[in-house]
Amino acid sequence: MKIKALILIAAISCGSAQAQTVDVKDAWVHATVAGQKATGAFMAITAKADAKLVGVSSPAAGITQIHEMKMEDGVMKMRALSGGLDLPAGKTVEFKPGGYHLMLMDLKAPLANNSLIALTLVLRDAKGVESKIELKVPVAGGAAATDGHKQ
Repeated sequence: MKIKALILIAAISCGSAQAQTVDVKDAWVHATVAGQKATGAFMAITAKADAKLVGVSSPAAGITQIHEMKMEDGVMKMRALSGGLDLPAGKTVEFKPGGYHLMLMDLKAPLANNSLIALTLVLRDAKGVESKIELKVPVAGGAAATDGHKQ
């Protein structure tokens, strides 16, 4: 019984150690209005060692995806990054309007300004080990603000 408990503690500790190798700063989610079914989440992520953001989830949304917006042939295009997003060691990856961002779709309710939502980031290190970072992210901005998505 003690061995099982030690294995469980070790497994939990490994996940926490991996999560501590990534810093997340300035996270926020764009507020929505009644009837709006999608919004974006933004932040700055800096990994201490090479890693990859491979997933995201939130109880506030039915669908969550890692997205990229970029100009292609003079047209701004948005697409989901199905293979995840590399987080190079020591380099900050900015998630901001008009660039990389997290899409929260099929929202279960409007996201009110000054509230908090739970967001889970799923990371994979260079050895293929996955870990999660649990965040409480503030909702900011009003209906007049824009983030590159139709309101």
